[in-house]
Amino acid sequence: MKKILIISCFLISLQSFAQDWANLQRYKAENEQLLIQKVPKNRIVFMGNSITEGWSNFQPTFFDNYTRINRGISGQTTPQMVLRFRQDVLQLQPKIVVILAGTNDIAQNTGPITLDEIAGNIFTMSELAKQNHIQVIICSVLPALDYPWRTGLEPAQKIIELNKKLKKYAFENNIAYVDYFSAMVDDKNGLLPQRRYAPRIGQKGRHEKQPPRCHSLPHRTDVPTAPHRARSSRNRRRANYHSQSRAYAGRTR
Repeated sequence: MKKILIISCFLISLQSFAQDWANLQRYKAENEQLLIQKVPKNRIVFMGNSITEGWSNFQPTFFDNYTRINRGISGQTTPQMVLRFRQDVLQLQPKIVVILAGTNDIAQNTGPITLDEIAGNIFTMSELAKQNHIQVIICSVLPALDYPWRTGLEPAQKIIELNKKLKKYAFENNIAYVDYFSAMVDDKNGLLPQRRYAPRIGQKGRHEKQPPRCHSLPHRTDVPTAPHRARSSRNRRRANYHSQSRAYAGRTR
């Protein structure tokens, strides 16, 4: 009798999962509340998996669920995100969407999938956003040597290849690309130990890596530049980037 009860509960939970494969119910109530409010001009939605969802635990004051909205769901893959992109991003009418996804696909959380298919899902979300006049920021997949919940897949090189596809697409389509990978990778293409990485800008120690870099525009590589001019150009771009960052931070407070 006890076994029958356990099996019945498992089947019910499995059926429930199958009926809401993309977890559309996760943020339904919050979305409905936002839809009856005035849309702020500088709203940002963060679309992703547990890395994004967990951000709220580490910095709970960052997401106010009005101008900065967390729409990460732990364990999700890109096809699931595509299915919920309309209700969790488009209908909220943000100015910007930040997409950080792909590692759970490589882990095969929802079954086998190719790198081209993963990239294609991220491109689909980007194009849906652009068609709705939403600025897109694509983030690199974070490094990983293995997945504790699904070992033996050797994801390190796959992540590198996927990031190449994402960066190429971003540059070709004038989309901002945030390079978390370079800021967080160790010498074995794995993730740096947490104690060596400071996720918040301004907390970088002497031996820690630099914060993630944001590449906002394609750059020409076919025109040779004198070394002193290259340094000068880099300094100007760096100064301009920090100036824009400070100005943007002031608008979003």
